[in-house]
Amino acid sequence: MKILIIEDDEKVGSFLSRGLKAEGYLPLLLQDGLNALEITRQFEPDVIVLDRMLPQLDGLTLCQQLRTQKVPARILILSALSEVEEKVKGLRAGADDYLGKPFHFEELLARIETLAKREAFVEQSRQLQVADLLLDLDSMRVQRAGKPISLTAKELGILELLMSNSGKVYSRERILTNVWGLNEDPLTNIVDVYMARLRKKIDEAYPVKLLHTRRGLGYCLQVE
Repeated sequence: MKILIIEDDEKVGSFLSRGLKAEGYLPLLLQDGLNALEITRQFEPDVIVLDRMLPQLDGLTLCQQLRTQKVPARILILSALSEVEEKVKGLRAGADDYLGKPFHFEELLARIETLAKREAFVEQSRQLQVADLLLDLDSMRVQRAGKPISLTAKELGILELLMSNSGKVYSRERILTNVWGLNEDPLTNIVDVYMARLRKKIDEAYPVKLLHTRRGLGYCLQVE
C-alpha cells in the first residue's frame, strides 16, 4: 500500500517514513504542500498522512483542495492542535481521521489499517444514525426527525463518541479523556453539565429518549 507523508518536521517525517517502510508500506515523504496535488496524481497513494501546520500552504487548505479535485486517497491529519474544535475543522475540511501529536506509532498504524479498509472517497456523506437522530460526519451537522439541532464543538465530540458505539456505556473519565484530553480534572462535574445540555437538545422535545444514565457506570446512547 502506498502512503504519501506530507510533514515539514524533518525528524517526524523521517521517523514516519522509516517506520512505515519497516511495516511493509511504500511511503513517499514531502516537506511542504505546494506540489502535493501534482505529486498525488503521479504517486496515487492509498492513504495520505497530512501535517496540519505546513509552511506556505497549510494542511487544512491542502485537504480541501484534495477533496475538491476528487482525490480518492483516505486522509489522516496529524496535528499538535488536538482539541475537539480543531478535530471538527479537520473533518469538515475533508479528512477521514485526525490524530493529535504526540502520538504512539502503534496507534498511527492501527488508524492507517482502518482507513485502508474503507472504500475510496465518493461524494456521499458519512453519517451516524441512531433511531431518528442523525450526525453527518462531514459537515458535523445534527438533526433529529429531520429538524436541525445546534451543538457546540464539545457537545458534538460527546455525541460522536456515543453514537459511534450505540449502547456502549462510557464512564465520565472516558468521556473526559476522549473529548477534553488527559489534562482535565476528573473530579469536576463538567461531563454531567454537558450531558444535561445534550439531553435537553436531543431528547427533551421527543417521546423516545436516546441518552441514558447508567447509575454508577456512566452514559450511553441507544433506543430502549
